[in-house]
Amino acid sequence: MGEDLARYLGDRGGPHIVCLYGQLGSGKTTFTQGFARGLRIPTRLLSPTFIIVRRYQIPKKDFHLYHVDLYRLQTVSELEGLGLPEIFADLASYTVVEWAERLGGLMPQERIDILFTTEQDDSHTITIKNNS
Repeated sequence: MGEDLARYLGDRGGPHIVCLYGQLGSGKTTFTQGFARGLRIPTRLLSPTFIIVRRYQIPKKDFHLYHVDLYRLQTVSELEGLGLPEIFADLASYTVVEWAERLGGLMPQERIDILFTTEQDDSHTITIKNNS
């Protein structure tokens, strides 16, 4: 699904910010890895849990994929200095934010929200909302 969304967005104008929500192990990083494949990024995506933001070059374009993982952050003040407003303003690039509910007042207005839910039978439900 991530791969399909990246290809879809690649053919259209913004938003290029995808905010992911869901419990630990619900598929957010796997989705982001698929998103990177859809952008033809050959590098295996690593979770940026400890460094918060990773940037990947999109081949044959002057665009980037920013992979942001806010899992380790506890307060909005910890977001300062990460450069998120500048990243969100980069309209030529794509940004995927895991644990986006921790953005607080930095939440971009134009974005795609994706909620990952793990059901009792271990199946997954994915709900997509376009906020543009």
